[in-house]
Formats: sequence, C-alpha cells, structure tokens
Amino acid sequence: MEKIKLIGLTPADLKEFTEKHNIPKYIGKEVLKWVYQKDAKSFDEMTNLSVKAREQFNNSFIINPEPPVKYQESTDGTRKYLFETIKDKFIETAYMPEENRNTLCVSSQVGCKMGCKFCMTARQGLQGQLSAGDIVNQILSLPERHKLTNIVFMGMGEPFDNLDEVLKALEILTADWGFQFSPRKINVSTIGLLPGIKRFLKESKCNLAISLHSPFDEERKKLMPVQRLYAIESVIKVLREFPFENQRRLSFEYIVFKGINDTDKDVKQLARLLNGLKCRINLMHFHSIPGSSLIGSSTSEMQSFQEKLKLKGIFTTIRKSRGEDILAACGLLSTGEIMKRL
Repeated sequence: MEKIKLIGLTPADLKEFTEKHNIPKYIGKEVLKWVYQKDAKSFDEMTNLSVKAREQFNNSFIINPEPPVKYQESTDGTRKYLFETIKDKFIETAYMPEENRNTLCVSSQVGCKMGCKFCMTARQGLQGQLSAGDIVNQILSLPERHKLTNIVFMGMGEPFDNLDEVLKALEILTADWGFQFSPRKINVSTIGLLPGIKRFLKESKCNLAISLHSPFDEERKKLMPVQRLYAIESVIKVLREFPFENQRRLSFEYIVFKGINDTDKDVKQLARLLNGLKCRINLMHFHSIPGSSLIGSSTSEMQSFQEKLKLKGIFTTIRKSRGEDILAACGLLSTGEIMKRL
C-alpha cells in the first residue's frame, strides 16, 4: 500500500489512524510538531514517541519535503525558487530578505484563470490546484525557512479560488502543533472573490489584502474581469460590515498605471470608496510584460499620488519593487517558464 504524505496534514487528518491503532490522540500532534517545527526527516528522530508508535507511523506515512528544482538570486538579494508540483507543471516562490524582516511570497495555484491584464501568470491559465501540502512545502523545504518573519499569499494563483487548501495551509502555519506563525505575520491577497472573502474572515485571523487597481467600475473591468462578477463596491460593503480588530490588517493593493489610475479623479474616488474604512493602500510599480500596452507611472508620479491620498486621510505606502531582474517581482512569477513554452 502506498504511503500517505504527511506534509499538509492536520491532527484531524490523523484522528482515524490514531484511533484505529490505539495511539493516544496527542501523539498525532507530537508527530506534526516534529515535522513542522523540528524539520524531522524520519520517524526515528521522534524520540519522545514509543518505538511501537514510530513503527506504526512509518508503515503508513512518508515525510516528504520536495526541494526546489531551480534557484535564482537577484542583485537586490531576492531569491526565487522553482518547484515542480503536478508532472511537468511548475510554481515559483520568492524569498525577500530585508534588514528587519524576511518575507516569503508563496503560490496557491499552478497558473491562474482570473485573467488580470497586468499579470503574466494569468497568461498560462489555470493548470492545477495546489494541495495544502504543496503550499506548506514551499516553506518547509527552503534553507531560509527558520529566518522567515512574514508570509504573503501573493504568488501564482488566486488564493480564494483554492480556498479549502489555503485555509488548511493557514491552519498548519498558525497552529501550536504547526509552524506557530502569528496570523498578523501572514497576508492573503485576493482580487475580490466575495464568497471566499466572507468565509476567510470567519475562519481565519490572518491579514487580508484586496487587489483594487482602480476605483472606477469600467476601468477596473478592463484591468480585472472579476469586476463584472464581484464589483469592488460590493466587496467594500461586506468589509464595512466586518469588525476589523487590532489583530487583523486590511490593505488594498494598487498597481499604478500612467494616465489610467493615477489622476486626481482617482484620488477623489478612492477617498469616497474607502471613507471611514480602517485600511491602507499599498502602491505598487507595474512591471512590463510582453504584448501589454500598459505603462507604469514613474516613481515621482507615484510619490505625488501617494501624497494626495495621504491628504485625504488614507494611509498610503509605496511598495519597494524586488527581484525584477530574475522575474520575481509582482505579476512576473512563472514568466521565465512560460516564455520557454511560447
């Protein structure tokens, strides 16, 4: 009988096994602690378990961290890792070290079906869903994993289009038997899938980021087809009804395009749209992709836009672009592998 992969499992997943073999319930949590916290590669390392329990687990499960198949490093220190998941299908993960924080940007799908016009990942379409194990493996298998201070679900894919597995991965990352990450150190981004947002807010305490990119209906439709299904106004309405507390941060991601969404009328509309909502806007540079007519605003134009938003009382930052020379910046993940196949 083929052994079950342990990475990506929770105590609930092990309950049937422990009951069947008369193993105390707490042993399942101990096994997961050894894997998620202590990097155990074999059951023999789990010295606080009885020999019998170790043998029973070893007969049914395999500890299976899958290392990346390729690695690149940017001139700014960003490191990009390529993982093979489904046969001949790849995902990428970006590690961004800074002076006071080390952030890992993880993927939740192989490709994406959402069709955002500014994203290279969207061009390959959705090729497969990642399991919770695939998501967790991006963290567990990295040499920098014990240096991580923050995790963002902003890599390949739309997290709320694979919500069951993403929520399971978040449970593993934040549980006392898991990685023990604070939910405040994890940011999950969505383009605005409303059913997923509602469920996420109920079932997770992690931070939420909404891809906004335009406050106007017609302009946002051109950039993001999701606007036709879930208008940003409907998303904002739901967010207003949810009591955001101190432990959870709400932010809006906003790629700044020259002459499209960086005007004074955009400032006024953003102020109206977000009025009274406790949040921040993260302005982002646009990284050109082949065949796109979109042009990113200059740094000085972004700074001017930022100041105007601040005058409207909106806390606004400009996100530093990282890893562009190795195609690891926002919107560019998977670009290299895609271009090889065009």
